[in-house]
This record gives sequence, C-alpha cells and structure tokens, in this order.
Amino acid sequence: MTTSGPAPHGLRLAPFRGLRYVPERVGSLAAVTSPPYDVVVRPDGQRHLETADPHNVVRLILPHNADPTSRHRQAATALDRWQREGVLAPDPEPGLYVYEQRDGDHLQRGLIGVLRLTPPQERVVLPHEDVMPGPVADRAALMRATGANLEPLLLAYQGGGTVAEIVDRTADTEPLLATTTEDGIHHKLWSITDPGTLAAIDADLSPRQALIADGHHRWATYLRLQAEQSGPSPWDHGLVLLVDTAHYPLRVRAIHRVLPQLPVPDAVEAARHAFRVTDVDGPLPVALDALAAAAAEGNAFLLAGDGRFRLLDRPDPLQIDRSVPHDRPREWRQLDATVLHSLLLDDIWQVPDVPEHISYLHTTESAVEQAERHGGTAVLMHPVDEAVVRELARQGVTMPRKSTSFGPKPASGLVMRSLELG
Repeated sequence: MTTSGPAPHGLRLAPFRGLRYVPERVGSLAAVTSPPYDVVVRPDGQRHLETADPHNVVRLILPHNADPTSRHRQAATALDRWQREGVLAPDPEPGLYVYEQRDGDHLQRGLIGVLRLTPPQERVVLPHEDVMPGPVADRAALMRATGANLEPLLLAYQGGGTVAEIVDRTADTEPLLATTTEDGIHHKLWSITDPGTLAAIDADLSPRQALIADGHHRWATYLRLQAEQSGPSPWDHGLVLLVDTAHYPLRVRAIHRVLPQLPVPDAVEAARHAFRVTDVDGPLPVALDALAAAAAEGNAFLLAGDGRFRLLDRPDPLQIDRSVPHDRPREWRQLDATVLHSLLLDDIWQVPDVPEHISYLHTTESAVEQAERHGGTAVLMHPVDEAVVRELARQGVTMPRKSTSFGPKPASGLVMRSLELG
C-alpha cells in the first residue's frame, strides 16, 4: 500500500541495537525461542518451552505468577539477570535486521526495526481487528516493568521497490544466526548497519502505509505507553517486523474458538434453529475440506469436540439480519466472525466473550484437542480472504478480534529491544 501524502507521514523504520542470545551460553538458539505470547497453548505448550532451556524467552513473555505485579517483576528480574550473566548481549551498533523464515516451499523475508509510532488519524498503520482492554493492560505492565519490546509485531505493506532489492541482496550474505525450530521452520537473521543503505530504506518506506497483520494488542500497547510520556522518549517507537507482501505474500489462516463450558450436543441442538446442521465424515482434514466447500457458498462453521464433526451452514438470512448490527459495511456484516459472534455466541448460545468461556487457538488440532479435554465445543473457522481484510482496513472498519491469523509469525527470542540501549 502507498499513500499520496508527504514522505514524513509514512513508515519511518529506525535502526536499533538488538538484544540477542549469546549462542555459547544457551543449549541452542532453537531451544530459547517461542511462538508469540498469544499463540502459546497454555499450560502444556508453555511448560514444554520452559523445559526446553532454562533461558527460553517464554519466561519473559509469559512469566508464571498469580499476582500480575509479581509476574511482571519476575520477567524484569530475569531479563536483567540474563544480561548480567552474558546470556543476552546487545549488538555493538544499531542496525535494521533482515529476517528470513522458510517453511517448506514458503519463503518470507522482512525487516525488523523500531517503527515511529503515529496516531490512528494519520492512517500510517492500519488495524483491522478490535482489541480487548485486558491484554493491552497486561502487555503494557510487562513492557513498563522490563523496559523492553520483547517480540516484534508483524506489519504488511506493498512495495516491491528498493527495500525488496536490499533485503534479497543482504540474504545472499553470511547471516548473524541460523536455526531451525521444532516446527520445522528455518530462521536466519542479518544486520544492516551501512548508513547509505539505511538511508535508501528510509526513502523507500517513508511514503508508505502498512496493515497490522499480527499484534493488534501490542500496537495498542505501544500507543498507550507513548501517551503516558510527557515528551519525546524511546516509547515513541515500537519493535516490528515489516514484510513487503508484494514480494513475499503472507499466509492468511483462521483463528478458531473453543467453548469449554458448552457441550457439543447442546451447541448443535441450539444451532438448528438458525443453521442447516449436517454430520460430516472425518478425519479432521476431510471434515475441513467439507468446511471449505461450504464456506465458498456463504457463512459456515465446523463443530467438534465429541469425536464427531457437524457442519453448520446456510444460516437463516432473517436471523442474521436481526442479530448483526447494520452500522457497518456489507463486507463486515458478511464475515464469518461477525455472524459467529452476533448470531451464534451472543444470541443463540449466549456465551460471554471472556477467557473462562472462550479460548482462541491458531490450529485446528489444538482446538479440537482442548474441546475434547474440557467436554466443550470447538468452532473451526475458514480463513478470510486477504483482499477483504485490506479493504475493510482502508475504510477504517475493524473486524471482530481474532478474525485472522497472518503468518508465518516471527519467532520470539531471536532479537529483542531494550529501551535502555536507545
């Protein structure tokens, strides 16, 4: 995406001194990385990461403690101790970081840096999902306590110019680090410190705008922390991974819901009043094919959790019209997430959108497993088309939260930002 406004009002990505693990002080770089905090499946996934290495970054992004203040102080203490012990060390000079992820045939490259924060009305960074105040408050408290941006959020823009050439040229050189995480994704990182190259990157990015692909709560946290300052400060920038999707298209996947307190039979029986309900064959990949076919024709959901699969499709248009608000564009009113939350969750199932009643999971397998464990219902979703996401963002219309999952997401722990380093 590009803007027609003057250059100073676009994307301004600044170099920084990255805080990185010292390979000789940890078991392996792969063992100290983690998925983003909101993708970690708790408690099993969190426990697995913690036992992979005593210095795994999950201890910083998801510290254990019932008391929030103690929890955030615990993360700050660990971050400080690991730096004093030489487990983490800053790079000698500021730079932008080229970051590559290779997942099978899918290759993604982008730039990690600290982005100048801009108010929403400038339309430089476009959100596409709503946020909840609880996670924003929690991330803000963690960032205040640690004085750090521990994991980059993911921004997408459409360029195809100078930056793309620089990124690819840099990726032909020897990387700072290379590792393969247990999910099979290969990660590489390079640093760009040359002043001329950094100036060329700035000139190419400065007229552009970006879409928040992943990290809406962290972006809202950045803006909150900036607003708390009385003048210019390090909080005027936030850590991001910026990907040119004209050159490296992102994957768009769905985020699924688990309703631990709603048994599948109850969910199915209630849904019959507004949807066609059909038993579909398993295993899970076969059932997901049935969901994809139905989603091509309109709103559709796949329910699981009791060893069977039920497809909900062909919703009653009159009930949708009564349940879905009329103050948004047609594209928003037709979203699966809109229909799910307005018609099914709010009106039919009457499930409140709070953590004890709804969990959000990024893989179908983990959603089904969690539903079966709790005797609840997994609601499996079909991905939203990226063009719809971009169009709503351009209109300034936010989607229901957790509507999309862009990726691959940056691994947490490869490079962090301490505000003390400038």
